Amino acid sequence: MNAGAWIALAAAAAVAVVDWVAVARRAKRWERIAKPLVPVLLIAVALTIDPARADARPWFVAALVASLVGDVLLLLPHAFVPGLGAFLLAHVAYIVGLNVDGGGGVAALSTGAVVLGAAVVLVGRRLLAGMAARGGSRERLPVIVYMTVIAAMGASAVATGRVLPAAGALLFMASDALIGWRRYVHEEGWMNVVVMVTYHVGQAMLVLSLAA
Repeated sequence: MNAGAWIALAAAAAVAVVDWVAVARRAKRWERIAKPLVPVLLIAVALTIDPARADARPWFVAALVASLVGDVLLLLPHAFVPGLGAFLLAHVAYIVGLNVDGGGGVAALSTGAVVLGAAVVLVGRRLLAGMAARGGSRERLPVIVYMTVIAAMGASAVATGRVLPAAGALLFMASDALIGWRRYVHEEGWMNVVVMVTYHVGQAMLVLSLAA
């Protein structure tokens, strides 16, 4: 990577740590600043990195822009579904970016879809049951659509056969799964920080995969 990309990545890492500490300490003022700044800096990384897959870069940047919108919306009260929609668009953009250069082929994509689809169904059934118990049935369809798309994103990343995009996508999926579990099933104090750590590291790995 060139110097500009390294500087942007270092800045993103530093701001991400600030956000993790803010989340752990419930310092909302700092969280409102740090959380949206991380994807801004990751966009800078994506724009300055020397890409091995130039065709994928516009789609990854689009995914990060959608993630930025989602981060801002999720900081607002009563904006969960719009935030979900923004991240849905982010996953769609990643799917296109991961497949624009041919991806990993139909066989690899199908295998990844079956494995990750099964995992998403297992977790999703628990989330939907918790949602029904908590009276959140209005969110049922958006959540089902979201789970389907994120499974496709994960499968696309795994199908590439490359470590960075696969690990990044799986971490992103883990972050989203924890958000759903926290909202619909059961919340633990540690979840808030782990959600952000897995989300930031996953996004960073996806961005760095542009150069791999």
